[in-house]
Amino acid sequence: MSYRKRRFWLSLSDAGIISLAVWLACLVRFDFSFTEISDYQPMYLMIGHVLFVVTGMHFAQLYRPVFRYVSVRELVSIIFATSFSVLALYLVLKMTYLLGWSVRFPTSLFLMTLAFVLLGITGSRFVWKWWYEEREKRTQDRRRTLIIGAGSAGVLVAREMKTSPLSELRPVAFIDDEPSKQNLRVYGLPVVGNRADVVRVVQRLSISDIVIAMPSASRQTIKEIFDICKTTRASVKILPHVADIISGKITMNMIRDVALEDLLGREPVQVNLEEITGYLRQQVVLVTGAGGSIGSELCRQIARFGPRKLLLLGNEENGIFEMGLELSRLFPEQETVSLIADIRDRQRISSIMHEYCPAVVFHAAAHKHVPLMENNPCEALKNNILGTKNVAECALETSVSHFILISTDKAVNPTSVMGATKRIAELLIQGYNHFGLTRFAAVRFGNVLGSRGSVVPVFLNQIRAGGPITITHPDMERFFMTIPEAAQLVIQAGALAQGGEIFILDMGKPVKIVDMALDLIRLAGLEPGKDISIVFTGIRSGEKLYEEILTAEEGLSSTCHNRIFIGKPLDFSWNELLAGIARLEQIADKGATMEDKQSIIEILQGIVPGYQSTSYVKEESTPVPYPVAIG
Repeated sequence: MSYRKRRFWLSLSDAGIISLAVWLACLVRFDFSFTEISDYQPMYLMIGHVLFVVTGMHFAQLYRPVFRYVSVRELVSIIFATSFSVLALYLVLKMTYLLGWSVRFPTSLFLMTLAFVLLGITGSRFVWKWWYEEREKRTQDRRRTLIIGAGSAGVLVAREMKTSPLSELRPVAFIDDEPSKQNLRVYGLPVVGNRADVVRVVQRLSISDIVIAMPSASRQTIKEIFDICKTTRASVKILPHVADIISGKITMNMIRDVALEDLLGREPVQVNLEEITGYLRQQVVLVTGAGGSIGSELCRQIARFGPRKLLLLGNEENGIFEMGLELSRLFPEQETVSLIADIRDRQRISSIMHEYCPAVVFHAAAHKHVPLMENNPCEALKNNILGTKNVAECALETSVSHFILISTDKAVNPTSVMGATKRIAELLIQGYNHFGLTRFAAVRFGNVLGSRGSVVPVFLNQIRAGGPITITHPDMERFFMTIPEAAQLVIQAGALAQGGEIFILDMGKPVKIVDMALDLIRLAGLEPGKDISIVFTGIRSGEKLYEEILTAEEGLSSTCHNRIFIGKPLDFSWNELLAGIARLEQIADKGATMEDKQSIIEILQGIVPGYQSTSYVKEESTPVPYPVAIG
């Protein structure tokens, strides 16, 4: 309907309400005496009120708001416009009386008329609003939703669900652990119990969706609530952290699906980067592996602190190209240089180092896939050992101030070629710290959620394909952290580094891979064992059931950050290390074949005493019904 048609019909509706209000006011004022009423010519009063009030409403533009979104602001405007119009009519009639052109109207009649007009017009707006909402409920198949958390955030969520035309959710009730709220109504919705009642309430009220509206709750609390919710068939969503909704405005876009990082069961590591990034400002910073998951996040974090120049180095052109485009969009003032180079090419790395003279180097380039590196050990040693050696030696030659190596928990008591090569990279860094002025340090952490090649994207792809999810062993456990946590830890290490340290993050408790898979299935709104099956394929060569973050000999010492620790450097022979690496380099130079694999493993074992190469026979893959017997 056009605005002119809408305005005409609304004006006509208000005219009828005003006329009725005048007539009711006359009846009440004159005790339903029709003879006395006729003496005051109520028809002229009706016409006068209609003309003045409707005109006042037009001037106040009160026919423009959409009634389904009518708020207190519009109601206050109606009160002011109507009161002013009735007052204006009263003054005009008072003037005509003084001039002898009309009878004297009682002031109480105008007050009563004003009260009835306000009641009628504001009431009509609420009737229109109710009618729109009820029509939407009838025309849309809105999903019955239970909101966990009857605080201010929960109320905002309920309000947005009720008023947003984009919402497919209809709030039905609240769950809250606060005893004082039980059996009360919040924003018109009942509080029907605490978290222990979730399963019962979902069944009783036929709930399709659950929204966890507790943005200030700890990760442990969120995980506990999700563990309860996942026993139901309802889809679970969550409101973001309180910092993301500090404006006090919540939209339906903010209500997102629960992500796996919400279920780690620990608070994310908080690093005040503003206090520790002085060593990056106005410096030339080089990031190797800048197109990878950790390298790209490092670039995003570093660019916030205004380095003089940010060098993006990698041998995967698409990743470097996309990272360069992203940084130019996010930080248009930041000078970045995209460099396609292979860290195994000593001459190319040396040329870059001497041309740009970086002050800080973050070395994230590495081969990280355990099974792939078991089958391609020569590539692992060339990239993880010789590549690191090239970059580190060039850093010494050009007097780099800080050199930070990205390492892995698989370097601890390694059972894989990848882990052994990363352990040797750590030893190289500790050894080079005794030469020159460069501060060498390494950062060791576990699996990174969402990184390329990590288990989570693999599981998600398997779920999208309809399953099955493949897991090597029901007892497999891993430590996990988020990509931003990993990048911030690396930057923090650069500030804390005095030289030779291996920094280790407190990653909380390890997570069972099978539990993670079950959570991902449920987060997708599916039922494990029924919609998606789980297949145990047997431990692959090089894998461990349980990861460790440090050896028994290393021990831990604290830093100024309560979640970051330093592993004690172990004694080793620098000359023997270099001799072993030289032997590996000889094998790499001649183009190692699979027959050389045993030689590579023997040399690695000679350099890393804790390295125990493993080779498992893969069992036949068979679907395992859920629930899975573990143990």
